[in-house]
Amino acid sequence: MKKPLAFSILFSLIFVFLCPLISQEEKSEKTYSTYNPAGRRDPFRDLLSGREIAEKVAVEGKITLSVDDIVLIGISKARGKFIAIINGPQGFPYFIKENDKFANGFVLSIKEFQVTFRKIKERGIPLRKPKDIIKVLHPEE
Repeated sequence: MKKPLAFSILFSLIFVFLCPLISQEEKSEKTYSTYNPAGRRDPFRDLLSGREIAEKVAVEGKITLSVDDIVLIGISKARGKFIAIINGPQGFPYFIKENDKFANGFVLSIKEFQVTFRKIKERGIPLRKPKDIIKVLHPEE
């Protein structure tokens, strides 16, 4: 009688201690934590997802600025060619070179202290004879 009683007590103790351990192992495999932003920006989300990153960002094609509205800020020389710096819309600078197109003309030439624009349209209507507009940069003395 003592052997079956001792065996049942031992079996019940093993069952009591091992069952919770086995159930915790199964739970730990199934559970995982998730991030709850609670209205804040998710720091783990990729900010550039779905966008293609370009190494060079440049203005392509025609600039919608009129030749008459151009304000010349400066002229620089790079690789033996002159590049003009103009004030664009909202005060943003543009770097322009020869043959760059605008809404009503293009850059004819750039020299050390002046930029020559060729105006080919007036209010959207082509001109019979193109006009050359010279913008001069006054160097500080």
